[in-house]
Amino acid sequence: MPIPDAADFYYLSNFQTVLDWVLARYRDLLSDQELGFAQGFVAAPKKSRALLVRLIMRKGQHFRLTKLQYDEIGDIDTAATPLLVNGWLRDDAPLYAEELATLLLKNELAALLPNPAAARQQSKTTLTTALAALQPAALPYRQWPGVPDESLVSLTVSDICDRFRLLFFGNLAQSWSEFVLADLGVYRYEQVVLSAESRAFSRRQDVEDYLLLWQCRDAFNAGASVTDILAWLSGFHSDNPWIEQRHQRLLFQLAQHFERQQQLEQALALYQRCHHTGARQRCIRLLEKSEQAHAAYALAQQALLAPESEAERQLVQRAVTRLTRKLNMQKSTPATARPTPEQHLVLPQLPDRSVEQAVAEHLGQGSAPVYYVENTLICSLFGLLCWEAIFAPLPGAFFHPFHSGPADLHSADFYPRRRALFDRCLAQLDSAQYQRTINHYFQQKQGIQSPFVCWSLLNQPLLETALRCIPAAHLRYWFQRLLGDIKANRAGMPDLIQFWPAQQRYRMIEVKGPGDRLQDNQRRWLAFCAEHQMPVEVCYVQWQQPA
Repeated sequence: MPIPDAADFYYLSNFQTVLDWVLARYRDLLSDQELGFAQGFVAAPKKSRALLVRLIMRKGQHFRLTKLQYDEIGDIDTAATPLLVNGWLRDDAPLYAEELATLLLKNELAALLPNPAAARQQSKTTLTTALAALQPAALPYRQWPGVPDESLVSLTVSDICDRFRLLFFGNLAQSWSEFVLADLGVYRYEQVVLSAESRAFSRRQDVEDYLLLWQCRDAFNAGASVTDILAWLSGFHSDNPWIEQRHQRLLFQLAQHFERQQQLEQALALYQRCHHTGARQRCIRLLEKSEQAHAAYALAQQALLAPESEAERQLVQRAVTRLTRKLNMQKSTPATARPTPEQHLVLPQLPDRSVEQAVAEHLGQGSAPVYYVENTLICSLFGLLCWEAIFAPLPGAFFHPFHSGPADLHSADFYPRRRALFDRCLAQLDSAQYQRTINHYFQQKQGIQSPFVCWSLLNQPLLETALRCIPAAHLRYWFQRLLGDIKANRAGMPDLIQFWPAQQRYRMIEVKGPGDRLQDNQRRWLAFCAEHQMPVEVCYVQWQQPA
């Protein structure tokens, strides 16, 4: 019998890499149970370890051994025995009818009911409901009358392995498939130098806090009562800034749920204790809705003195206009914004062609090409010029090999922590050096994951044309605005860009199809471009009526 090649156990190697990584960096945070598992795992037979990892990476907790077949493992029963002895699997876990139904075929499920022949005519959902009514209690697999005569095992170490995965990635959103996708070359990551101190969590309580928030969010998405979730979170607070940020984001989402359900009093109370971006503006809106105009106006004035973002300023200014009218107060004269030029087109509507593509084809010429870039071009140029600053190995920014960008990208101190690095990058705009730097990183980092660079859009001709036609001063304005609020300002840019390479000039075009209107973030970008005298316009399109 041939010996399986080591490549067949790639998943086992990846899992062991995670264990070794966590033991090297987080040993002080691990419980005795977690340490015991990591040490016992190495001592287990190779094929048993391989089977356990296969099950960990599958969906669900319960598995019929007859349904498992892995050539490199061979006999599944033999491989499972040491896992049962170690307690990492069990063969007597109680199953509710709903859990059992997910493991059985429809005919197998029908055989458990009093009239199998009639039951086979029903849907599996109906059969599951009937079985639950017949037997509401949970029973071990072999105690369910009529189930197929075979072995069923259940994982007992899922929580432990999730903790190892959390400690490795710093989140539970990333899965074991990251290794596979990287091995296949589907994803490539920047190789940031990581020290032994590079880690996401500094104490065990941070891990427990993260897991509690994850469980609460999971329960909320599954339809759990918001009141119950708030009870679970009662008294919660984390000294870890990014975990507390997750806490505040969850509170904001719960408040939004109350608001959607027209439970305005509960929503307002939750918004008032929430520090997430946008909570203050929602307070103003709910105070206004509940006829507390004076309180809403006072909070709006406070917000205008120190707005948390351009988006808040925009929305609060609208609220002040409404409240001023409602309170019969003297109107202030708003600053007059520079108008954005408009053009109106009537174009033939063709199948499989978006309105943006229709405008690009209509306006494009051989000497003046039009590209559909939306938010990607400017963000890509920024990402290439500032590659060094974005991927700087600052503490807390990178802690495993699969980061597509720094972990603190959307934190308030992302730019302040790297101000000197970004200043050095942007200083290149004072000379032709910025073009050489952008071209260098375009060549050297091709295909590597980045939070800004869109490799599928960017190509050498587009890059060369953009650098020829867009003034460095305009790039500086855009990049500085991005750094002011990365999360908000990386969206809302005009859809199209047209170049006149012979004249070294360009224009950006926001396209609006029939019935479409400008969104708030688009209005802010248009106003910004107009303020700095950048060539931008809005193109409104109507479709030609058939003759």
